Amino acid sequence: MSRSRPDHPAPKVKVAKAQLSQAPGVRINRRAADRLRAGHLWVYASDIESVELPAGETPALLPVADSRGLLLGTALYSPTSQIALRLVSREAISEAQWLVLLETRLRTAIRRRKPLIDEQNNACRLCFSEADELPGLVADKYGELVILQLLAKGLDSAAVRKNCVRVLRDELSPAAILERPDPRVRELEGLSAPSSEPLWTADAATPSTSKEFRLNGLVFEFDANSGQKTGAFLDQRANYAAVAEWARKLGMAKRDGGGRALDVCCYQGGFALHLAEVCAQVTGVDASRASLEVAERNLEANRPRLTAHVDWVEGDAFQILRDWSDAGEKFDAIVLDPPAFAKSQRAVEGALRGYKELNLRALKMLRAGGLLVTCSCSHHVGWTELEASVAAAASDAHRRVRLLERRGAALDHPVVLNLPETEYLKCLVLEVE
Repeated sequence: MSRSRPDHPAPKVKVAKAQLSQAPGVRINRRAADRLRAGHLWVYASDIESVELPAGETPALLPVADSRGLLLGTALYSPTSQIALRLVSREAISEAQWLVLLETRLRTAIRRRKPLIDEQNNACRLCFSEADELPGLVADKYGELVILQLLAKGLDSAAVRKNCVRVLRDELSPAAILERPDPRVRELEGLSAPSSEPLWTADAATPSTSKEFRLNGLVFEFDANSGQKTGAFLDQRANYAAVAEWARKLGMAKRDGGGRALDVCCYQGGFALHLAEVCAQVTGVDASRASLEVAERNLEANRPRLTAHVDWVEGDAFQILRDWSDAGEKFDAIVLDPPAFAKSQRAVEGALRGYKELNLRALKMLRAGGLLVTCSCSHHVGWTELEASVAAAASDAHRRVRLLERRGAALDHPVVLNLPETEYLKCLVLEVE
């Protein structure tokens, strides 16, 4: 869940090396203790009252207690991060016990996903960090490749990697397992630089780092050495299919010219290619030339089932939409899927202005009866705020907007009610009159 991770350096915490008579551990304030007792897993550095560390190396695990000394559990410890503690057990456990727990929970997470994998969809998120009781651990499957991310200092060890590889091999028999760091999180957490070599490969002579994978029957390219996140936005898989279905229901293909669609912040073409199954003309816009080059290769890979004319436009989405709306461009369907505008609570106000501007321009370009799909991947922007920004844009554009559906992330990105950060992706499907 790195999307919602605070991007500020951790405040200074009073740390003392434990004497032989003292037990290592952390004491936290009442606010943080109440949060853990309510089911959350995080403790921020600002909520720590004291830390007692053993002599020698900083441990991966520390017991956590409230200000009275009552044990709350055991947590992964990140001394340089804003999120200093991530609870992994409600009991006191050793490192050996934690490694057993990690293996058990990772197997459980993978087995939950196996029913989601079939001929049409052979890519999914295998483990979703806190949502699978493995804070900081993300694993994604792209066809025969598995990509692992370790996003917390307490996971940065050979023993953790060994256990993860064993479970992934046992459960999936992949062609290769690769670790791909998040550069920003690596800096915040003080993580070591992972090897560029695969953690494991079935063919040591020619290890594979790129494969094709399928989402909803469409073929996409995966390259472990490029792209955002672990390679693709798997959380939108079900929304890709839903958008194509709504375009069919609203009769896009029967409109003049066969329907014209626009995918804004299209990345590698996920929404665009699904809309190309319905509409005759599709345009994808993104600021990244590299992403659009992958999108073009994805288009060519799907040519046998796509007859639409698809083109890609490189540039700033705000400027392009402003120019096109002023010029009177018209579309039958528009998807807005921007990156996270609010990575902290303080950024929410500016983010809402950005969402409103994008939606205002889209509403000005949609024909009557058009389809607007607007997304936010900012945890800090809730449903109420997102809908209010779209409603304000509709008012300014003098358009009536009818809600067809509220959608979130695909089932392989589960939402845990005690962990509101797990519900980060929001997708509004709207009909514009």
